[in-house]
Amino acid sequence: MRLFAAVLPPDGVIRELGAVVNALRELPGADGLRWTGRPGWHFTLAFYGEVDDGILPELSARLERAARRTGPFPLAVRGGGQFGHGRALWAGAEGDLATLRLLAERVEAAARKAGVPMGEHRRYKPHLTVARSREASDVRAYVETLDTFVSRTWTVRELVLVRSNLPTSGVAGEQPRYEAVGRWPLGGAG
Repeated sequence: MRLFAAVLPPDGVIRELGAVVNALRELPGADGLRWTGRPGWHFTLAFYGEVDDGILPELSARLERAARRTGPFPLAVRGGGQFGHGRALWAGAEGDLATLRLLAERVEAAARKAGVPMGEHRRYKPHLTVARSREASDVRAYVETLDTFVSRTWTVRELVLVRSNLPTSGVAGEQPRYEAVGRWPLGGAG
């Protein structure tokens, strides 16, 4: 299974961001970007890639422990930026980013201890990808628009393990499908 750990914004925040993304899609050159679908909007904490089914019980137990050790925290979607000279356009985060980063470190460590090969550790940069491009693109106008956006603040109360089902039809523009395969309350509440 292709898996990642994530924080999922609530529906109201997704709708708020959706209104801004709809405006971005009206800007010149927007048709040259591949826009991610709202069901795929999330803050990835750690990407695990292909994980053997046999590792899933140990990974789940360790993720539950990481969630229990991390209390709920406030978060909002705010601003934006780009990676790779416009190859990824993203919305950023504000709120208790220290706890968000701590949770990201814990879910990465949980995977390593469960036997998931994680590669080299990188400093966590919270972002929610809204569009991609196969080649370098000038996305400054999009970033400027995102810079003025701030969603409502919500309290993150759960850690989610998500399975990513990549498109197989070959139809242009088909989006990956995401399904939660595990959910754990933060701080042991729930």
